[in-house]
Amino acid sequence: MDEVLSQLITVSRVAGKDTSLIQGGGGNTSMKTRDGKYMYIKASGTALKDMSRDTGWRRLRLDLVRAIIKDKSIAQLDVYSRETEVVNRLLLACADNFTGSRPSVESHLHAFLGKCVIHLHPVAVLAYACARGGQVKLEKLFSKEKFPILWVPYTDPGFMLAKRLLRLVSEYERKFGRKPAILFLEKHGLLISANSTERALQLVHKVINRCRSRLKQLKVAKGKPADKEIVTETRVCISKAFFEATGRQIPISYFHNETVAAFWGRKDAQNMLSSAVLTPDELLYANGPAMWVDKCEAEKIASKLARQIETGKKHSIAFLVKGIGLFIAAGEKLAPTIRDIVESSFVIRTNAFRMGGILSLNKRQQDFINKWESDVFRKKLLSV
Repeated sequence: MDEVLSQLITVSRVAGKDTSLIQGGGGNTSMKTRDGKYMYIKASGTALKDMSRDTGWRRLRLDLVRAIIKDKSIAQLDVYSRETEVVNRLLLACADNFTGSRPSVESHLHAFLGKCVIHLHPVAVLAYACARGGQVKLEKLFSKEKFPILWVPYTDPGFMLAKRLLRLVSEYERKFGRKPAILFLEKHGLLISANSTERALQLVHKVINRCRSRLKQLKVAKGKPADKEIVTETRVCISKAFFEATGRQIPISYFHNETVAAFWGRKDAQNMLSSAVLTPDELLYANGPAMWVDKCEAEKIASKLARQIETGKKHSIAFLVKGIGLFIAAGEKLAPTIRDIVESSFVIRTNAFRMGGILSLNKRQQDFINKWESDVFRKKLLSV
């Protein structure tokens, strides 16, 4: 096996096995070859932990990837034609024997950074990246670094984010004589850039540990899990409400753990869930924050779902029922991913709320994600 590919697989599995760093098929990793001609990168929709020698990655010609961002004709296309063109150009940049899988749509983010790049959605980082004033707090937290962090204001994923990142990285290089190593993406996640996998993983752990050191952990709730009969009744109630509002009969999964119980025990939990979507992944996989349910009444839940649909919003598929647990309307394969994202959201919202307020995606940003073909493709792969 190619040494660079072997390194990519190793770093991907290490990062991908921790759901506090990444959930589902999100995030990506890349490694550049010594001659600077090629870049191995995670394939779209593949979970990092599942990458192997035979699947989950693509090899790209770096010159062709970098040319995408510098092509002025692409920038002049309408938004959806532009993103489709980027996907097609990335496929044309592939230099391997695979078919049927796409390189990560964020390949051009990686192309202008260091030899090893790790892009994750860590809960500890998103607590700051989704908080009002989060940038200031992160800059203070990392103020003693020899080279400063780079904050990237929220930008639509894909071409526009890559273009903005290129500009910010170029400005950073002119000022400090090197590329940034730690990049925080508002409402999105973390980018680490280094010259080796060892150094990249060291930086990941350093960032996570430092961010966690200032976060408030959810208090462990006391009490026993709900009786099986109550869980069954609640499952039936939500299933009935979901069918009434959407006309779809979907399996309802039930989850209960310390994080779920600790969150519903907070007096401000309902208020925190009233804030809009935090990140692209929360919107893509979970349709937004979980619906707060004080008492499971099918008519009331169906009415809330119907209002969401009538106003053009994505309807809830996660339901936090106070005193009972988390219920998710989704296929068996996708439900655990939604659970991970919803539980992460509980922790992120709690800390962002405490820091100064939750910073959500606005309607225009949500509309872009909902229509972005690349994200729809990623979710489809994960649910197969």
